[in-house]
Amino acid sequence: MAGHSKWHNIKNRKGAVDSQRSKIFGDLAKHIRKAVKEGGSGDPQFNPTLRTFLDKARMANMPREKIQKAIDKGSGKSASGVTIQEVLYEAFGPYGEAYLVQAVTDNPNRSSSEMKFIFSRHGGSISGPGSARYLFERTDGAEYRASMPLELSSEQLEAVQTLISTLLDHEDVEDVYCTAKN
Repeated sequence: MAGHSKWHNIKNRKGAVDSQRSKIFGDLAKHIRKAVKEGGSGDPQFNPTLRTFLDKARMANMPREKIQKAIDKGSGKSASGVTIQEVLYEAFGPYGEAYLVQAVTDNPNRSSSEMKFIFSRHGGSISGPGSARYLFERTDGAEYRASMPLELSSEQLEAVQTLISTLLDHEDVEDVYCTAKN
């Protein structure tokens, strides 16, 4: 009988579980990187926020290698000795909305090409430095807020949310700011 292969069923179930675990691990890695950066220490004894997220990572059965990689990235170094850089990408979406994408990467060329690919798949494009930043104002922290919010229809907002979630799923991306009005 077609479509009743035991391996096919196992493969589909395993793929679904693996994608959920990958998403959880990615979110935990981002929180660990931020905790190390904000706490100033990769030692959980001196950084209570890091300790909390390490406990959550252990409860989710996150591998030690991934945890250590996130700690190293947050402290500004990588396993290969390459320095970690903070990069701010400026882009425009398919409806004229502007994006600021904060990323932390050990290879800016790779991240840049991946950002170009994500935006091109969703009808947007990466722009040059300063081309979109003027549409945002910096708040008291390291956050950005749209100075000129853009009104979009509900279908357009749905496409914008899809693009933002795709960007946030990328392992190097920390935050995404958009001028589209929610």
